[in-house]
Amino acid sequence: MAASVCRVGSTVGRALAKTRSPILLSLRRGQASVSYAQSLLGVPETRLTALDNGLRVASEETGHATCTVGLWISAGSRYESEKNNGAGFFLEHLAFKGTKKHPQTALEQQVESMGAHLSAYTSREHTAYYMKTLAKDLPKAVELLAEVVQSCSLNEAEIEQQRAVVLNELEEVEGNLQEVCLDLLHATAFQGTPLAQSVLGPPSNARNLTRQDLVDYINSHYKAPRMVLSAAGGVKHEELVSLAKDHFSGVSFQYEGDAVPVLSPCRFTGSEIRVRDDALPLAHIAIAVEGASAASPDIVPLMLANSIVGSYDLTYGGGKHLSSRLARLAVEENLCHSFQTFHCSYSDTGLLGIYFVSDKHHIDDMMHLAQNAWMNLCTTVTESDVARGKNALKASLVGQLNGTTPISDDIGRHILNYGRRIPLAEWDARIDAVTPKMVRDVCSKYIYDKCPAVAAVGPVEQLPDYNRMRSAMYWLRF
Repeated sequence: MAASVCRVGSTVGRALAKTRSPILLSLRRGQASVSYAQSLLGVPETRLTALDNGLRVASEETGHATCTVGLWISAGSRYESEKNNGAGFFLEHLAFKGTKKHPQTALEQQVESMGAHLSAYTSREHTAYYMKTLAKDLPKAVELLAEVVQSCSLNEAEIEQQRAVVLNELEEVEGNLQEVCLDLLHATAFQGTPLAQSVLGPPSNARNLTRQDLVDYINSHYKAPRMVLSAAGGVKHEELVSLAKDHFSGVSFQYEGDAVPVLSPCRFTGSEIRVRDDALPLAHIAIAVEGASAASPDIVPLMLANSIVGSYDLTYGGGKHLSSRLARLAVEENLCHSFQTFHCSYSDTGLLGIYFVSDKHHIDDMMHLAQNAWMNLCTTVTESDVARGKNALKASLVGQLNGTTPISDDIGRHILNYGRRIPLAEWDARIDAVTPKMVRDVCSKYIYDKCPAVAAVGPVEQLPDYNRMRSAMYWLRF
């Protein structure tokens, strides 16, 4: 296993998962294949233990020779103010630049000697630090993660060095038009609220954040009840709990003056933002309505609705035989280079939408078909549509958990969002319970006659007027 120390930046685009089609899973050659339903029954149990300080320890033992272990924290750009927006992302850059016990060179040598991979990411509501390593090195991995999170050196010289790195990355992100478009979508949809802030923060903050700002951020948010130590692979739960007690029992669970930070509600505003640049070859467009929160019972019907609409890319085969109606029309009329549905779920709200990339001559037609697909979900979705969507959604859920790292990430986020890990078998049952009427009713609740949020970047002159897009959010019925 190649050794490396790296950082993974956050992007809402990770929510735009492409579905895959296989529904049968096979065992090794010489063994009988098992059905999808049988494979769900063989998924290991996720075990959960809480320490005295409130930190939760969760694991899934798969018997692999490797494992992924990490710390997932309820902290992200939504917890930041305008003044310190970007602090979490800045800390992510500093995380592996040395601890009070191990300077950067020593830390990197420790990871190198284990043949491990140490990484991190920040999103709007979560921060994660994790390591993939051999199962036998789990104790050392937990020790290093505890140091990184609790004893980051925050050296002034290193802060100044990383300030330049962060500013360079902010410039690079401007070239990722998908990320730019989706950040603009959040900015207009949740304007005036913390969810409108980007994960990376503005360049002005990157230039002005001080060491004390970073220390205050850690002291305010890195509290034990907001942390989950998650592991998957060749791990024993009892050993993981013991290691957590040794290295994380000292994490504070108290706030100064008992002032526990409470997230303010983030209202959704139907609105638009356009950044016209005719020098760009393609237009990047996103349209969304307010979606369901992560724990809402409506989440599964909305996930299924997105599977019915589907996704498309020029590299796909199938052409006019694609199962998605929107994809077939896009191919036949050559309307776009790609489109994807997405549902970004947060603790109390969400964004349900469609993102597409098109040339300037087909924006109007593609927007019309995308909104038409939404209206079909609200009014005319059929049994066959739902059956196809269920297969695609189930395959996607299974495909996203291929490896110890995505499993560990899934465990960490589930514990923070739901207080427990929702097993695949339960997702499967909830998907099976969805009927066409449920899809129509839930989509009508969230989509029909709602004011959308729209973000557009590039040669977007042909994007329809907002009032026209608003009028396409309902059908006149006679």
